[in-house]
Amino acid sequence: MTPAPPAILSTNSWEGDMLSGLKTRLAMQTKIAVLSGAAMLLWSGPASAQSEPDPASSAISKAKLSEKSDTFVFSNWEGPDLPVWTYVPEGIDRNTAPIAFVLHGARRDPMRYRAQWIDEADEGGFIVVAPEFSRDAFPGSRNYNLGSVFDRATGALRDDSVWSFSAIEPIFDEVVARLDGRQTDYTIYGHSAGSQFVHRFLLMKPDARAKRYLAANAGWYTFADLGIAFPFGLGGTPATEDMLRAALSKDVVILLGDQDTDPDHSSLNRSEGAMRQGPHRFSRGKSFYKAAKAVAEKNGWEFGWTLRVIKGVAHSNDGMASGSYDLVE
Repeated sequence: MTPAPPAILSTNSWEGDMLSGLKTRLAMQTKIAVLSGAAMLLWSGPASAQSEPDPASSAISKAKLSEKSDTFVFSNWEGPDLPVWTYVPEGIDRNTAPIAFVLHGARRDPMRYRAQWIDEADEGGFIVVAPEFSRDAFPGSRNYNLGSVFDRATGALRDDSVWSFSAIEPIFDEVVARLDGRQTDYTIYGHSAGSQFVHRFLLMKPDARAKRYLAANAGWYTFADLGIAFPFGLGGTPATEDMLRAALSKDVVILLGDQDTDPDHSSLNRSEGAMRQGPHRFSRGKSFYKAAKAVAEKNGWEFGWTLRVIKGVAHSNDGMASGSYDLVE
């Protein structure tokens, strides 16, 4: 008998999105560009079945990422359109430079996250890609940092094509196309709710092309344990023992600010399940790492994770970026 899908705990609500007008304009610009591209294809006459280009690929290939800051709307997947905020440092080889995804927190503010990574990108010579999972398109933590794996209303398992996790790989493909690049992998970083996204993306999508996972200051965790019900473990999800083994072998760095120790922080999850992980973020991160290591050791599996504590930093994306940008490859 198929087990009933687990209930997902509610978390704190957050302030509304600030960039909806801009997203609308960006979406309109993208649609105009696609229509213009289609018109050019019709004007040029029919192509052979073997050589006819895919319309979506043609639109991507004509739209390049600018140096410095740029934005585009990503639509080449089954889920909602996503604004994507990018930064390409001047003077780098855009065809081969490392690509770093930067996942925003619960305020859904990718512009701020991108801005806080610009100095690091210039110093490290890598490209920043910050997708926006807005509250309108991905309401609540269930649909962003919990991956939109289960339907909010019914609790039923959703098709993985519309999971928020499933946007990352095709965004990477589009970024590489817009760079005329040859990159084959990427680093993925997230802070706070973005860190929750990153470690669950790792556990649920172990075949992704991410080269390194950087999970910074998550408020609470989905433990690498098939015997604990989701969202505090993987029970009831499509995760398998093979997927768990693969995830534990990956190059993962759990990033913790040693001052992120406020047990009364306004956005800290204080549900019963979260409190069992520890009284604050610093403690919970150490518990998550220790438990994952224990699972690997118990089963005799390869364990590729490390733990980095960043001194003097509390719950700050800016501080964590400064202490971890050297890890982008």
